Amino acid sequence: MANENKPQTTDEAKAEKKGKDELKGLEEEELSEEDQKLKDDLELMVTRVGDSDAGVQKLAIEALGTEIRQALTATSSMTSVPKPLKFLRPHYAALKAQLEATPQGAPNREQLADVVSVLAMTSSDEGSRETLKYKLWGAKGDVSKWGHEYIRHLAGEIGEANDERRAADEPSDDLMALVDEIVPYHMSHNAEPEAVDLLLEVERISQLEAHADDKNYARTCLYLLGCHAYLPEPDDSAVVRTAFNIYRKVGKHSDALRMALKLGSRELAAEAFGACEDPFFKKQLAYILGRHGLMLDLEEGPAAVGDEELREQLQQIMSNTRLSEQYLALARDLDVMEAKAPEDVYKMHLVEGRATTGPAVDSARANLAATFVSAFVNAGFGQDKLVTAATEDEKVHWIFKNKDHGKMSATASLGTVLLWDVEGGLPQIDRFLYSTDNQVVAGALLAVGIVNSGVQDEVDPALALLSEYVGKDDPQTRIGAILGLGIAYAGREKEEVAELLLPLVMDTELSMEVSSMAALALALVYQGSAHGDAVEAVLQALMLRGEADLSQPGGHLMCLSLGLLFLHRQGAVDATVEVAKTLDEKVSRFLQVTLEVCAYAGTGDVLKVQQLLALAGEHIESDEATAWKTLHQPVAVLGLGLLAMSEELGTQMSQRALEHLLQYGDPAARRGVPLALALLNISSPDMNVVDTLSRLSHDTDTDVAMNAVLALGLVGAGTNNARLAGILRQLSAYYFKEPTLLFLVRVAQGLVHMGKGLMTLTPYHSDHTLLNGTALAGILAVLLAGGLDMKATLAGKQHYLLYCLTPAMKPRMLMTVDEDGAMLPCPVRVGTAVDTVAQAGRPKTVTGFQTHTTPVLLSVGERAELGTEKYVPASSTLEGVVILRENPEYQEMHE
Repeated sequence: MANENKPQTTDEAKAEKKGKDELKGLEEEELSEEDQKLKDDLELMVTRVGDSDAGVQKLAIEALGTEIRQALTATSSMTSVPKPLKFLRPHYAALKAQLEATPQGAPNREQLADVVSVLAMTSSDEGSRETLKYKLWGAKGDVSKWGHEYIRHLAGEIGEANDERRAADEPSDDLMALVDEIVPYHMSHNAEPEAVDLLLEVERISQLEAHADDKNYARTCLYLLGCHAYLPEPDDSAVVRTAFNIYRKVGKHSDALRMALKLGSRELAAEAFGACEDPFFKKQLAYILGRHGLMLDLEEGPAAVGDEELREQLQQIMSNTRLSEQYLALARDLDVMEAKAPEDVYKMHLVEGRATTGPAVDSARANLAATFVSAFVNAGFGQDKLVTAATEDEKVHWIFKNKDHGKMSATASLGTVLLWDVEGGLPQIDRFLYSTDNQVVAGALLAVGIVNSGVQDEVDPALALLSEYVGKDDPQTRIGAILGLGIAYAGREKEEVAELLLPLVMDTELSMEVSSMAALALALVYQGSAHGDAVEAVLQALMLRGEADLSQPGGHLMCLSLGLLFLHRQGAVDATVEVAKTLDEKVSRFLQVTLEVCAYAGTGDVLKVQQLLALAGEHIESDEATAWKTLHQPVAVLGLGLLAMSEELGTQMSQRALEHLLQYGDPAARRGVPLALALLNISSPDMNVVDTLSRLSHDTDTDVAMNAVLALGLVGAGTNNARLAGILRQLSAYYFKEPTLLFLVRVAQGLVHMGKGLMTLTPYHSDHTLLNGTALAGILAVLLAGGLDMKATLAGKQHYLLYCLTPAMKPRMLMTVDEDGAMLPCPVRVGTAVDTVAQAGRPKTVTGFQTHTTPVLLSVGERAELGTEKYVPASSTLEGVVILRENPEYQEMHE
């Protein structure tokens, strides 16, 4: 017994292994009769292949081919090596030698080369690429007869060989001939992803369009979009362009338009719009354009519409003039019309422990906070309990319960409450334009801009009202008018606005505050357009201003404005980065990083992410006088979030990197972490992220704590998330003696209950495929202004910057309407979206769904599908407003 557990010596182990090998050999020899016969037949054929008589040789090669082909095509997947290949493995070298010895042009050489090519799949050495080598010797034409697995193997070798030839600058026409045979096979055998992979590897992706049809287009384009996030430029736009062409070819206009918008191309959008003839689909395209904020010229050009009545309807849909009406219909349907007071959001009675019992601390600050809470919570509802409530005596109007600069934000909050309602809203704001108090006038001007945000009116009231105030002497009035223009025309690239703002950006006589606001407004209007005049003006302002001006928050805002002009433009920013290197050292580094992160926003560019991580991880010695040396670090950290926000995998990876920065990063880098987390999870309160931010909101570094509180508001924006609301309530009790932090906690509470839970701030729409630059620009303005100089901006006198969030505020609804735009309730299934890229069969697109009747709310990461076959939707993605028409083939089932 004692010997049983004794460890084996090496000799004993070797002997045991030898015994096992012998046993294995015996087992292999004891084949079934059938297998033994097959093995003998194959060996006979191999011998005959070496026969000198060409006829005998030909028969033997054909017989070998038939055996192999039957075995390969009988099993669809190669879980085990087919028997003929297994038995022929010992003869591979002999057959190969036989083939090498056969002179070119000899009979049967091509057929033999084909057989050897197939055998090479299992018998050749790794990396020798003999399958491809002998296939090129073999017969031209039908590759498909050898089955799917052989073709996959061949495609892999073609990719490698093509890379090598390209590096050596050799022609690869013979390889392309094979590609032209393989791609149609893949496309017709449900292997679209493999066709895409092969064409991407040989850089021939544009050929895909010829092989797409109405059976395989959906899977093909889904996979192309899936690849988009992982490809470098210019390949990334090439795949989207291919998807656009395929959608156009099969007549899926709404999807083609989305691809055009993803490319950021107005020309392609107009082309897709013009190609659609049916008014039913055309109206749906107008809704998509309205949601994305792109206005097309319907009078002339490729998108022109001849029918005048239809043109007016389309113009109305595209300019979002009915957005307010639809939003209020949603609110009535969900029964949340009643105005809410800030106290209903604070719910102080639920806060245990040390809530303030004595008189309120710093009541002006508390009133300012209540202003923002009321503005966000009642956004778009047209009434609240503070600014629109009728009061007997004007003197005690809520606006006048605020101190100096607080009056501006209080009056501007009127704009948010009346959001999108241009006709009903302007008369209510108008009376404040005649106030004797400049702060109130400034707020009213900003309110005019906010009401017009995202809505286009033919008479352009915002421009008419605001343009005359831009040149006023009072700086506050100017700022109201300037920012109002920026918010009203965000993303519209309107020339008249540029003419008003450009001189203000370059005028060095003006205060930095006014100039930087003009730059920001210009950047909102021209975001992502790299508009030459605007770029030049901001650069010139940065060059001419002195050190004192540049180190103010206004200097940082100017740098951000320049970045926003290049939003999502990738390589177009390079020249400007070079110019940035020549500027004053106090802003140079900061500006370079800002430009890079904005230009590559949402691209997931791995090389850029590595550069940003290196910047964020630097340890820079600095004190109060040299604090500017670390200014670029929070931007680099924010950039990590900005680059990775486009897809799930990048989001998870960057969150892990942010964890490391929290543990090991310098204070400057840590300040950017809450902002990056907010950007990655806007309006999407993920449990782990909320916990991290909740932990950081108690951080010893006040800057980190303030950023974390703001981030909590953005992460839960418009979700009414109960857990988050609870965390913020506890924070309000924790910080009740610190007015600045308490103010931010209140703002965050307002954001979480934004639009009573009917709104979202996420810059992505259309199933997370389209990035709305205007929304992102607004969010970045708040994050960067707040994140770098919170005490001076959002928590100081520039709290009105919070209204930059309005271009990002959108109803998170799915509303179904008929062709005339009247609401049409219809059952839909709403659940968590499932990633179905490259999955076999027809996988379900939503999981854990519930069935509701429209209108319904969609959270970030959710997807809806129709729950009935009675109607046909005009768009494949159910989001926002979707037009339905009755399905002519539908028959009601009677019990």
